[in-house]
This record gives sequence, C-alpha cells and structure tokens, in this order.
Amino acid sequence: MSVALVTGASSGIGAVYSRRLAARGYDLVLVARDTQRLNALAAELRAAHPVSVEVLIADLTDAEQLEQVGARLRSDPPVDLLVNNAGAGLRGSFETADPVAMEKLLKLNVGAPTLLASAALKGMVARGTGAIINIGSVVALAPERFPGVYAATKAYMLTLSQGLAAEVGPKGIYVQAVLPAATRTEIWERSGIDINQIPGMMEVDDLVDAALVGFDRREAVTIPPVPEAAAWEAFEQARFALASGFGNATPAARYRIETAPAE
Repeated sequence: MSVALVTGASSGIGAVYSRRLAARGYDLVLVARDTQRLNALAAELRAAHPVSVEVLIADLTDAEQLEQVGARLRSDPPVDLLVNNAGAGLRGSFETADPVAMEKLLKLNVGAPTLLASAALKGMVARGTGAIINIGSVVALAPERFPGVYAATKAYMLTLSQGLAAEVGPKGIYVQAVLPAATRTEIWERSGIDINQIPGMMEVDDLVDAALVGFDRREAVTIPPVPEAAAWEAFEQARFALASGFGNATPAARYRIETAPAE
C-alpha cells in the first residue's frame, strides 16, 4: 500500500486530506503539534479504514523536531505522497508585524515545506515515482489583497512547486500546488481575523475534494474556486510571453535614454 505523510494533520485541510487519503487506501503518517487531536484522528482513521496510521508529534518551527519528520521521510516504509499543508497566518501588516513572529512564520510556511520536500525527493527520485502536494493560497497571485508577509510565503510555495515540477517531473515525480481562496479553517481565528466578515468562504471538505480531482488529473496548479481553466491557462501564456524577453542581452528600447546630438 502507498504511504502518505500529511503535515498540519490535526485539523482543517490536513485532517480532511488524511480522511480522504485513508479512504483511498493510503497508509498514513500524521504530523502536527496537538497530541490529543492527532491521536483522536489516528484512532478514527484506524477504526474506519484498513490502513496503518503513524503519529508524529512535531513543531515544524523547531529544527530538531523538523529533522525527525525529515528522517521519517528518508526511512522505510517509503513515503509515496507528501502533503505539505502545515502553515499559519500572521496578524497585522508587514509594517506592524512582530519580527520574532515573522521569523517563526517563515520557518513554518517556507523553511519546513522546503526541507521536507528535499527529504522526500531523494527516495522518490531513486524509485522513479512519488508525489508532493504543496498547499499555497490564491494570495500568491494577489498579494495586494492580503497585506503582510503571509502572501509572500504562499507565493514562495507556488514558485517552489513550479520549480520542482520542472526539475523532477521528467523523473517521474508529480508536484501539485493547491491554491485555496478563503476556506473555513482555524487559521483565521489564530490570525485574529473575524471569519464572519469574509465573503465567499469555502468549506474545507469542498476544497480538499476539488483539490483531489486536480490531483487525479495531474494538474500542476489547482485553484478550486476559479470557474474556468482557461483563466489560468491565459495567465500562464502571459507569463511565458513575458519570459520570452528574458534572454535579451541589451535593455529594451523603452529603457534607453535618448540624448540630443551635440551642437
């Protein structure tokens, strides 16, 4: 049976992914800080499905605990699917954010998924198969809608996913970036935001079910609330058109300073 490791598994998106993957027959490694909730979820999944469930209690902002999860990704039985879901928001704007809290957010939202992907990929590449799901956010594409460093961390997740896909896709590894919009999870309360003031809130079950449809279709980027795939395709075409100028050895004409001839 395939093995999936899910971070941030004790609640929200991570818990729903765990339930859906168990229903698909995956053995699971569940990672989170909350011992009570994680053990309760593990017991629920063992009772509902004929799968094995490991529990790893870890704070991914702590280097030693993060390494314990990395060690599991490098060990047997091999992990076939990594779901990089753990993440947090941060109250306030970039200007007002506490630097210590900002550093912790960067460790969780950027450092941890990067190092876990690195730990997982070595074995996946050696086996010629495997998958990584990176949970980002639509604010990666619209940072002006969500002030602060959070949007930048989610833009990193999108770029990391696209870069990994280009690098290891030809080696048999599938990488999916999932970009949720507003989703009913605990991240809002933890960030000090009133969830009732946010329109268009998607339910977590709907978000994960849609993301798994994208996973089965092997989409590179899945944005569940966007109605038409053509919208993303147009965005990508515009990006590629922009990139066509990156190889020019001289500045574009619009940046050249025209000097009047000397009299």
